[in-house]
Amino acid sequence: MTKLDAVDLDLLRALSHDPRATVVALAEKLGLSRNTVQARMSRLEKGGVFLSFERTLSAEALGFPIEAFLHVTVRQAELPAIRVALAEVPEVLQAHGLSGQIDLLVRVACRDTQHLFDTDARILAIEGVERTETSLVMGEVIGYRVEPLMNLARERD
Repeated sequence: MTKLDAVDLDLLRALSHDPRATVVALAEKLGLSRNTVQARMSRLEKGGVFLSFERTLSAEALGFPIEAFLHVTVRQAELPAIRVALAEVPEVLQAHGLSGQIDLLVRVACRDTQHLFDTDARILAIEGVERTETSLVMGEVIGYRVEPLMNLARERD
């Protein structure tokens, strides 16, 4: 992983405020040359700092207003095949491996509760999945964010 300095953190903060900013606009805002910004962006990308350049889209706008988290218990030896099978379920937005009693936390989006019921049944039918427990998302309290972490990282340096 790339070690971030103060300039990197300033660049990342500027990008978090305006993800569509051009290299020229970032250079102007930060008082850096275009080549410096471009080189740092390339280094950050190669260093794995950027998780995705995919736009974050609203599942609701796509016609899937129901979101839920499925707590999934699996047979550990079958986890690689379960991962592949979960990736084939289009309603699965994310899946995280966990320590503790729950093996996977799977976020899904569905059209309605019947669709959620059917999606849960398809996941439960995957070979190696032993149990699921569904928690309906009532609302997002804090969205995904990293700016507070950038502030902590900046204080550390």
